[in-house]
Amino acid sequence: MTSPSEPAATDPDLAAFAAEQGLVRPGEQAVWTPLSGGVSSDIWRLDAGDRTVCVKRALAKLKVADDWRAPVSRNLYEWRWFETVGAHFPDAAPRLVALDPERGVFAMAFLEARDHPLWKAELLAGRVDVGFAARVGETLGRIHAATARDAALAAAFPTDALFFALRLDPYLLATARRRPTVAARLEALVARTAGVHLALVHGDVSPKNILMGPRGPVFLDAETAWYGDPAFDLAFCLNHLLLKCLVAPAAKVALLASFAALADAYLAQVDWEPPAEVEARAASLLPGLMLARVDGKSPVEYLTEEAQKAAVRAVAEPLLLAPPARLAEVGAAWAARLEAAHV
Repeated sequence: MTSPSEPAATDPDLAAFAAEQGLVRPGEQAVWTPLSGGVSSDIWRLDAGDRTVCVKRALAKLKVADDWRAPVSRNLYEWRWFETVGAHFPDAAPRLVALDPERGVFAMAFLEARDHPLWKAELLAGRVDVGFAARVGETLGRIHAATARDAALAAAFPTDALFFALRLDPYLLATARRRPTVAARLEALVARTAGVHLALVHGDVSPKNILMGPRGPVFLDAETAWYGDPAFDLAFCLNHLLLKCLVAPAAKVALLASFAALADAYLAQVDWEPPAEVEARAASLLPGLMLARVDGKSPVEYLTEEAQKAAVRAVAEPLLLAPPARLAEVGAAWAARLEAAHV
């Protein structure tokens, strides 16, 4: 999954979970190795006997500079997202092993990096596979199509408040408080997004949460699972392909091609509403998410220079004030800015 660090001392609560679930049998030595890569949970690789699993526990306070808190009950809904998606598309989610909702802990299969490279690492290294981006878009669209307009599934994800606490407030409303010239537009996006309930949303479809599996993309970290607006997932993922142009300029052309390929492959799967409608919502939301990754509570760690942040603001703020209806309009505005800045 993510890179391991040194083995950790045994956490008594985790040790009890592992023993109760049969992950560690009597007399076996357990080795807990913390994994890096997340701000909202602690994650470990657990080795015991001839078995290896990944154990995840949600945090009440996220590991960011701002004060950002969220209920640990989200661990259960992450499990349910994996369970639902795995039933439809077994290759798109890790295999589940054990759950303890009271502790806010679950275990799943550990996926070795040699067979499942992290998409984010590949992109930042300039190794951009446009075909894989298309597969991400296709798979995401199929997940939304398979779960759309399902009242029973909507009832299993009563997570509007969690989604607000983990996404709408820290990303869009926090940005609105810091960028008053576009605050009204960001607040309108929050109100609109919160009011759409059409399909099962992952909520964190980012290259850092997508493994390049031998049979296609594997989605991780569904802590923000929500039955809501599928346009959020589409815009959230496309945002990362644009922002990475600033830190992998040699791969700019391939990244922009990946943006178009992912969007096209996704929209080809839309059958729950007219594709133009979900595209328009994603296109108008995308500039808000771009701005949120430099001015919200969870800025991307690789945009550290003020010139980079200024470039994002220069594109995102005008698009917020004059919302586009097509994703290609956002891609074109970003490409023009990169060209003008000689990126």
